[in-house]
Amino acid sequence: MRKLIGIDIGGTFTDFVTYDPASNKIDNWKNLTTPSEPIKGVMQGLEKMDNLESVEKARLGTTIATNALLTRGGANVAYITTTGFRDIPFIQRGNRKAHYDITWIKTRPFVERENCLEIEGRITASGEEWAPLNEDAVRELAEKIRQNGTIEAIAICTLFSYVDAKHEQRIRDILAEELPDMPLSISYDVLPKWKEYDRASTTIADAYLKPVVAENFRKMQARFDENGLGKKIGVIKSNGGEATLASAADSPVQMALSGPTGAVVATRIMSELTGIKNLVVFDMGGTSTDCSTVVDSQEQVTTDFEIEWGIPIQIPMIDINTIGAGGGSIAWIDKGGMLRMGPQSASADPGPACYGRGGQDATVTDANVVLGRISPDNFLGGEMALDSDASHAAVGRIADELGMKVDECAYAMVQIANNNMLGALRAVLLQRGLDPRDFTLVASGGAGPVHVCDLMDISGIPQGLVPNFPGQFSAFGFIMTDARVDRHRTVQQASNFFDGERATAAMAELVKDAIKELNDQGYTDRIEVTRSIEARYLGQNHELELNFNGEEFNDETIEKMWEDFHKQHEARHGFAIPGETIETVNFKVVAVAVSDKPVMPELPKTDGKLTPKSKRQVRFKDDWHEAAVYDRSKLRQGDEIAGPALVEESASVTILQPDQRIVVDRIGNLIISA
Repeated sequence: MRKLIGIDIGGTFTDFVTYDPASNKIDNWKNLTTPSEPIKGVMQGLEKMDNLESVEKARLGTTIATNALLTRGGANVAYITTTGFRDIPFIQRGNRKAHYDITWIKTRPFVERENCLEIEGRITASGEEWAPLNEDAVRELAEKIRQNGTIEAIAICTLFSYVDAKHEQRIRDILAEELPDMPLSISYDVLPKWKEYDRASTTIADAYLKPVVAENFRKMQARFDENGLGKKIGVIKSNGGEATLASAADSPVQMALSGPTGAVVATRIMSELTGIKNLVVFDMGGTSTDCSTVVDSQEQVTTDFEIEWGIPIQIPMIDINTIGAGGGSIAWIDKGGMLRMGPQSASADPGPACYGRGGQDATVTDANVVLGRISPDNFLGGEMALDSDASHAAVGRIADELGMKVDECAYAMVQIANNNMLGALRAVLLQRGLDPRDFTLVASGGAGPVHVCDLMDISGIPQGLVPNFPGQFSAFGFIMTDARVDRHRTVQQASNFFDGERATAAMAELVKDAIKELNDQGYTDRIEVTRSIEARYLGQNHELELNFNGEEFNDETIEKMWEDFHKQHEARHGFAIPGETIETVNFKVVAVAVSDKPVMPELPKTDGKLTPKSKRQVRFKDDWHEAAVYDRSKLRQGDEIAGPALVEESASVTILQPDQRIVVDRIGNLIISA
């Protein structure tokens, strides 16, 4: 087996991790991201590898789709639906973001109403053709779109197509004939599930992204072909699996949360290696912070995601909460004279003031330089010198406006950023009914270790963990992940008239499709399939997910399914209704091609002679302290460090408060406790 490489394109840095099975060696490095042309930063970083021909597999995480959605930089979309339903994207749901704000306006969908078009023809909820498709009208719509001249992609979502997709598929085929270069998305391919608005919104998002993602991936493919990685590259999907560049371009909505998934996968691997069952991911980079949980050594997957409030994208993805808070978050003063941090970011260009690339704004990184937490001479292992004077000047301008000392202002900046990130942690813990005291906080991203001890202090999380190479933890997760395909479909049946043959056929088709996609990616061995069903009592509006271990719906497996539902309903809601009719709603299949994982070598045991390499003054909450500075590469298994202290490494630094301590575990993780 030859080398694996993981590449994570972030807003500030592009991270690289390589693993060589022959030597069991893991290397990592960073390169500044080029926001306007992400592939440029990737290629510059790859120049640091001696032999690209030795790479067997490369996996890439990218925020191209995420940024296009967040900045509304996608295509001008036409939406085609059943007659009478063109306003579904605008009616949305019946809830409100602000119940008592009469000025509140619904979030604008990713399509203009003038581009929402209707077509005659209708399938019923039972799959019967109530009205035939008017194919001549479809061709007329194609001509109308052609004459419009501004439409860049088309989303097709007809009523009840998840039961029978023949109308959608025929519309797609006709439009492909009439408009051969037009990107097309149909809901049956994107999200063959019930709930009309969710299905429409997700299909529109897929079409919205297609031209942008396809163009970027085309450029990437060309550049990767030049250096011999073209057939070896895989793009990480939002579910933590991978896809080829071509298949990702065909289904770009699957890339909505591509980049942040790596840290969650890597945290799950850490759970397996350390035996710590419950961990919360705290991945703080230069532009954003991503938080997620690993519960009982399993990452949490959801289809309940909104790119903006009220705009759902119902694809399977790892459950991640992202906020605009990172090392590049900019300090500013609001109209009330209060200090604020972010979400605006200095990103990589021009970057924080200390980068010396023309940035003038004070950022979190600048504040940490002022506080002595980040050494200007050891940033990126000394490869990138920081301008301490520029940091003091930038923070000083904010301090002058507030009438504060420079170090007081810098500390206030850090604490406000910490409180912003505390909200993200609470969103994935307390708001999900999880007790922070049951979790270990895993710090990753270049800035995560800098802030982990502060976050432990204010969140009530009793233990922290800084993994090896935290600054490239997502890229590390990419080389640890398995290829994964999720398939979902609505199959509504009631327990009193359950058709086992129909259910078996539907589940078998999902399994076949999932395995085929893995085979198309080149994965044919060690494929593991799990099946599950979302069900509810008839009349309920929310479902419970049940594992289904059989391949066939027969009398025995069906009866067990109903028994499992009653038990799970009792466990979740405190009651069950034996004898009540149960309704299945969605069938789910997950196919995973299990791959060999890098082996984390154990460190030699401590000799009890650990000494700091230096000492420096660092500002903590009470005052300045003389803190011991340790070189992480010199640490051994069992070494203990008492705060105040700093543990420096090439891409980050862990800040240990005066009342905290670190113990180094057998594979080099820093375990932090009070």
